[in-house]
Amino acid sequence: MTKVLVRWLLLAGALLLVAHLYPGVVVKSFTSALIAALVLGLLNTLLRPILVLLTLPVTVLSLGLFLFVINALMFWAAASMLDGLAVTGFWAALVGSLIYSLCGMVIDTVIERLFPQY
Repeated sequence: MTKVLVRWLLLAGALLLVAHLYPGVVVKSFTSALIAALVLGLLNTLLRPILVLLTLPVTVLSLGLFLFVINALMFWAAASMLDGLAVTGFWAALVGSLIYSLCGMVIDTVIERLFPQY
């Protein structure tokens, strides 16, 4: 349970970092970042696999590059649902989702080293 909470807090911090690094993404507060990280996690868990399956032919033809579009759509969808997260357009969602994904990979690596599985 601690691992999940630490990951959630770090991902909320990553959203604040995305907003700091890229002007097309705006996060109002840390509380908004916590809610946005939760919504992004839920969208990526529930909706993303369905979209990946439905767009599999396009993903194969684009050699996997269409997955970046799906990530951007998830980021944009979360921003459209929340008041505390704003994205100026599709390209801002694409860049924001790329930065957020990179931060997420680093966070996952750190979490695995901090909380090794026995």
